[in-house]
Amino acid sequence: MKNPYDRIIGSARISSPIILVALLGFLSLSMYLIATSGLVAAVGLILLPFFFIYFVMLFTFPVVGYYTSIVLSFLLLGLARYIKGVQVGMAMDGILVLTYIALIFNRFKDRVDWSPAKKDITLLATIWFGYGMLEVVNPESQSVAAWLAGMRGVSLYMFLMIPLALILIDSKRKIDIFFIIWGVMSILATLKGIMQLTIGVDPFEQQWLDEGGAITHVLFGKLRIFSFLSDAGQFGANQGYSAVVAGIVALAEDRKKYKIFFLVVAVLGIYGMLISGTRGSISVPFAGFALYFIHRKNKAVMLSGFIALVIVFVFFKYTTIGQNVDQIRRMRTAFDPNDASLQVRLENQKKLKVYLATRPLGGGIGHAGVKAKKYLPNAFLSNVATDSWYVLIWAEQGIIGLMLHLFILFYVLIKSSYLIMVKIRDPILKWKMSAMASGLFGVMVASYGNAVLGTMPTGMLVYTSMALLLNSEKFDQNPIISEANVDLDANKK
Repeated sequence: MKNPYDRIIGSARISSPIILVALLGFLSLSMYLIATSGLVAAVGLILLPFFFIYFVMLFTFPVVGYYTSIVLSFLLLGLARYIKGVQVGMAMDGILVLTYIALIFNRFKDRVDWSPAKKDITLLATIWFGYGMLEVVNPESQSVAAWLAGMRGVSLYMFLMIPLALILIDSKRKIDIFFIIWGVMSILATLKGIMQLTIGVDPFEQQWLDEGGAITHVLFGKLRIFSFLSDAGQFGANQGYSAVVAGIVALAEDRKKYKIFFLVVAVLGIYGMLISGTRGSISVPFAGFALYFIHRKNKAVMLSGFIALVIVFVFFKYTTIGQNVDQIRRMRTAFDPNDASLQVRLENQKKLKVYLATRPLGGGIGHAGVKAKKYLPNAFLSNVATDSWYVLIWAEQGIIGLMLHLFILFYVLIKSSYLIMVKIRDPILKWKMSAMASGLFGVMVASYGNAVLGTMPTGMLVYTSMALLLNSEKFDQNPIISEANVDLDANKK
């Protein structure tokens, strides 16, 4: 029998030749990397233990990867201002693929149960993705690189995220975690926007403005706030979206700390929307709350809600109150049918109508708008601003693609509204689903004026909401689960 006092423990383990060689090798490699790569290598080595812990968590609880994709969707496009020469957007592809791998390995012994993903929304996402794949052979398509760059936001992320959401977000508690992560990121986005408004932009943001961003983000000497998102349009629309969802969730919550949290998200979301200077974003709360009032099926609530919306509309349309405030003055132009910017958009749509009359499949994904100039600087579609998300889909995928896209959006909206108003019995779940459906409708309306729906983070939040909305009956059938008994992964229940 081995004497237990003979065991080598603690710091004495380092005296082992194998451990010493390994440690010296690691230190030598670290010093070499720091000497050759500088600060980047040093930061990488410091973060190495945290990455190790993260990967252990990911492969133990695959839903961590999904939540990570939501966080990254807020950060990645803005990071491009700080990290030059690196396709930071590819990190989203990586984390989604890695989450699938983690899911397969986590349930390798029993095999992954894909049945939760066998839903109509998965079929619609697959059809939409398949149509996008076929666009690579569109006769009008001239650049595979442009198609690849455009296809990811338009259809790939929808195709990847919806099955994951159906499988991994499988309890009411996980829906709450999704809302909390969304709320935290929205708060941080508004706080960063407030810093830009009061303190000013940092050197990296100033460089981005100097390199062309100022054309659309500094109007009449005033900065349109963009926070750490891709641009002011995305920031404004997303904050309006967050405000609608958080505001309705706050009404549904009976837990005081969560109610206060979501009220803060809603108030800061509205403020972020206003300081963005994005006029079209105001349609998000208008349309979103209008649908919510309909979902309530209560005449008194509907009447008072619509009266409140009319009052806000009259304030912007028919008064000059607050005209000295830059944000209010700019938002007010959204209600002017003779606005110069609107007239330019209508003229561009007339040009596209002539061009697309003989092109039912469009000009090819990634081939329209300012972003296409990187690949096709002299092409017709590259030099006509699309502005609207629906105009972008029309220009790139033709009338066939536009009709298919609108069908999917309205199918989700109408079916989810039916489930909310008729099927769901749990009152708290009902209004949380109503929050997501109302936010989705607000984004759909706002996407007529700005290309926000398929861009991060709004697109990632929309795709998750689509999956949860059309899976809502599952959560209604399940008993309310105690937080103490719920792990992050379904395997650990």
